[in-house]
Amino acid sequence: MIDVRLLRENPELIEKDLEKRGKADAKELVSKLVELDKKIREESMKVQELRHLRNKNADDVARMKASGAPQEEIEKKVAYGAQIGKEIDQIEEKVKSFRDEFYALFATIPNLTHETVPLGRSDEDNVEVRRWGQPASFPFKPRDHMDLGLKLDVIDTEKAAEVSGARFAYLKGDLVMLEFAIVTFVMRYLQERGFKPIIPPVLVKEKMMFGTGFFPLGREDVYKVEGEDLYLAGTAEVPLAGLHADDIIKEEELPRYYAGFSSCFRTEAGAHGKDTKGIFRVHQFDKVEMFVYAKPEDSWAEHEKLIRTAEGIYQQLGIPYRVVNVCSSELGPSAAKKYDLEAWLPGQGKYRELVSCSNCTDYQARRLNIKYRGKDGKLHLVHTLNSTATAVGRTIVAILENYQQEDGSVLIPEVLRPYMGKDRITPPR
Repeated sequence: MIDVRLLRENPELIEKDLEKRGKADAKELVSKLVELDKKIREESMKVQELRHLRNKNADDVARMKASGAPQEEIEKKVAYGAQIGKEIDQIEEKVKSFRDEFYALFATIPNLTHETVPLGRSDEDNVEVRRWGQPASFPFKPRDHMDLGLKLDVIDTEKAAEVSGARFAYLKGDLVMLEFAIVTFVMRYLQERGFKPIIPPVLVKEKMMFGTGFFPLGREDVYKVEGEDLYLAGTAEVPLAGLHADDIIKEEELPRYYAGFSSCFRTEAGAHGKDTKGIFRVHQFDKVEMFVYAKPEDSWAEHEKLIRTAEGIYQQLGIPYRVVNVCSSELGPSAAKKYDLEAWLPGQGKYRELVSCSNCTDYQARRLNIKYRGKDGKLHLVHTLNSTATAVGRTIVAILENYQQEDGSVLIPEVLRPYMGKDRITPPR
């Protein structure tokens, strides 16, 4: 959540930023918020004045009783105080109504974008920052990962559809071991760079979904447990942010680095017709997520460090990729800036997203009340950052397609071979 003082001091800045994000009703939304905020403060001032008047009236009643004033006059004063109380109750009810409406709207205001975020209306407007690696030139027509998975007998989406529905899959045999190899390699890679390994809960409360900016917008993307205040997290970012909700962190302990492994669940409500084949876009997948708590003055350097850390993983895996600066309309509500790392997929002949790396500045910390005590003795909001280390399913897709051989086998990236105990996955005989 942004600072409400910004709405009072510079509403034009919020309006312009909403327009940058592509929100058509930016002017109307900001005007409505300014109006509601003004009403809340005006009516609250009336309440304060009436309370002062009621207190003065109570003092008068006490003095009248002490001085032996006529009972009729005292009763008039008491009745007057009761009337003031009713007025206070009425105005407070009005204030509550205004405040509820205000915060319901204010909660939809996304984070302010960083000045380096490119203006854009779709992912085609993302700006390429750099590339690494050269897409392989195959002496044969490269297969996509699903064709390879069927040939190797390591992916089964048909039986998964019978058991669970569309966008689910069974991974089998060597692909299971490849997943474990990827996770072990990535966790060790991150631990060597100061990240603390975490296995967080995947069921989280609504407070945590709201706190990380996935609610109130985006509810349609989340699975809810019926009858309980629990939701299946779509990323370990949510429980990792909740790890320090309502905490005060010591300044000397910042930055804090966490690497969370979890299964993730997404309804993919807006993905109708996209990536329906294979395991690139599914409802359930495993992921290692990096999460950082930092001081405000360090967060932009930490953002660059995060994306470079993710790049290091894919360089070790030998997967060609490019990094893009995500345009304004493609940012999630909590992100002030986001990089995507897109791997080259020969089977599709294009780059596809494997990593999202965001700086959420103080947006999540304000909602979750995460602070640190500075050397000045005062409390300050931390900045939170998150980045995919590896979306395991998509990384498997990239390995299958980039390391495929003409005979249908798939070489295993050298860095993973010690964990696999072999150098390739071969078709069954």
